Amino acid sequence: MLEKIRDGSQGVIAKGILVLVILSFAFAGVSSYLGSTTDVPAAEVNGDIITKAELEQAYQSERSRMEQQLGEMFAALSADEKYLQSIKQSVLERLVADKLIDQAAKAMGLRVSDEQIIAAVKTEPAFQTDGKFDNDRYQAILRQLGYQPQAFRDMMRVDMTRRQLTAALVGTEFVLAGEAKQLAELQGQTRDVRYLVVDSAPFLATAVVTDEQVKNYYDANQGQFMSPEMVSLEYVELNAADFAKNNPVSDEEAQAYYEEHKAQYVSNEKRLAAHILVMLGSDEAAAKAKAEDLAKQLDSGADFADLAKANSDDTLSAEQGGKLDWFEPGVMDPAFDAALFALNKGQHSAVVKTDFGFHIIKLLDVQPGVTVPFADVKAKIVAQLQDKKAVDQFYSLQSKLADTSYEVPDTLSETAKAVGVDIKTTPLFSRDNVPAALNKPDLVKAAFSETVMLKGLNSEVIELEPNHVVVVRVKEHHDAGTLALAEVKANITERLKQDQANEAARAKAQELMAQVKDGATDLGLVAKAKLGRGAQDVDAAIVGKAFQMPTPSTSPVVDTVGLANGYAVVALDKVNAAEGVSDELVNALKQRLNAQYSEADYRGLIDSLKANAKVLYPVEE
Repeated sequence: MLEKIRDGSQGVIAKGILVLVILSFAFAGVSSYLGSTTDVPAAEVNGDIITKAELEQAYQSERSRMEQQLGEMFAALSADEKYLQSIKQSVLERLVADKLIDQAAKAMGLRVSDEQIIAAVKTEPAFQTDGKFDNDRYQAILRQLGYQPQAFRDMMRVDMTRRQLTAALVGTEFVLAGEAKQLAELQGQTRDVRYLVVDSAPFLATAVVTDEQVKNYYDANQGQFMSPEMVSLEYVELNAADFAKNNPVSDEEAQAYYEEHKAQYVSNEKRLAAHILVMLGSDEAAAKAKAEDLAKQLDSGADFADLAKANSDDTLSAEQGGKLDWFEPGVMDPAFDAALFALNKGQHSAVVKTDFGFHIIKLLDVQPGVTVPFADVKAKIVAQLQDKKAVDQFYSLQSKLADTSYEVPDTLSETAKAVGVDIKTTPLFSRDNVPAALNKPDLVKAAFSETVMLKGLNSEVIELEPNHVVVVRVKEHHDAGTLALAEVKANITERLKQDQANEAARAKAQELMAQVKDGATDLGLVAKAKLGRGAQDVDAAIVGKAFQMPTPSTSPVVDTVGLANGYAVVALDKVNAAEGVSDELVNALKQRLNAQYSEADYRGLIDSLKANAKVLYPVEE
């Protein structure tokens, strides 16, 4: 728990810790803090109850975590109720596992003393100020979370007691250096191979499939021909973008807007600058003294252009007598900019320091800001006013859309009439092939919801994009089921022909394999030296086969392997030892193996405890 608090304290303390403590509390299984209930529990572990309130709290915490981790991807996944149900079931199994660990720890007599809890609280950085425990901070955080100190310490006791058991178990795992090195050497192996692909395509022409074969395959593989649940929708759509073209803007309106907002259409003043630059170099004081001397010469009447040519470190502008370019406000370094726009035409500044060095700036000319003619911005103003009118119209109609679709929930006719648009329809679609224009998580979830799909009512207003909403209702609904033979006959026929062609390719590959074993060298096998496990230029099936084959002795090891469309003959000529196995790689593998072994130990513990426990999942009658 304290590790979670420590992580959460790095941001907005109250919000971060709240999520993490709730997560820990939800998984702690301290049902006494949630109060007793007469509802059917979510699970019962050796007589200890996991309430539905605990499950719901833990489930919501897990959802929040996944939303943060997956972002928009989770929004798409959560449109499927089955996916959410699988998450909830996984959370319940974790609650059961925690309950089993709590019971095992109690049976072993594991305890955490008050002194240990107090020490953990005092050493927790989240409760410290300047490295020391701050009781006021501790109390303030608990108040923000809505916990009393004693309840919080009790939760910590459960968490720390549980970790006594799991940490002791996980801490016993270790990985030998030789074990990790052996794995590194195995992973780094390369192999010298030859291979020949036998494509199945030439054999397709002679493949023959009868209706009886198709029927037999269909009957034996019904599970492959399940059709997903499908719906078609009626919907009423409001999109502000569609209204813009129907909201003409008169010349008088555009002109009035221009006059009212004329300040927006004034171009910035521009100034033509020149400068003399003395770069900082290694001796800043000397550079400043040089610049100040040049400024004095200018004050005494020296020619700016001549001084720039002779003294400026900006060689490009020096050739032009220091002349730079036209600048608008805010373009140059702030100090340079401020000095330039404080000058009158023909004046030069005092010495100005920037990151580039010391400048003396002269204002050569000024282009006053000018008002852009109405004709030049008319099209832009018209578009802005059209968009504004469209958005205003959209919000007015959206209110009618929401009200009418709710008040008359069993049809969209009244809704369409109220907002003055036509009812649109979709073809049948499943969750996996939603029409692109409507493929948004909220809409998919609504389309397959009980309200829309089963009760036949209008959905709530669903936002597809900003200023773009729909209300949907089901037009047609097909339950998931088995596709008729006629619908899949062509696909089965093609599949069986491919199987026949693959079988013919396999027979040919077997024939070629025998020839390779007999020493044939004119078969056109492709040679690949030092083939690695991650090779991208060789079919993955061939790579996998090469690394499954035993080390050859006096003659190559030869075998065949199935490909997506055909077979291949693979001859393994040599196994090459790994090159350059570094200590860093070995250490990384040790850490990975240790984590895998620890996870396996934990899973083994839970499986063992569960096998000897009475775990019930009551169902409400």
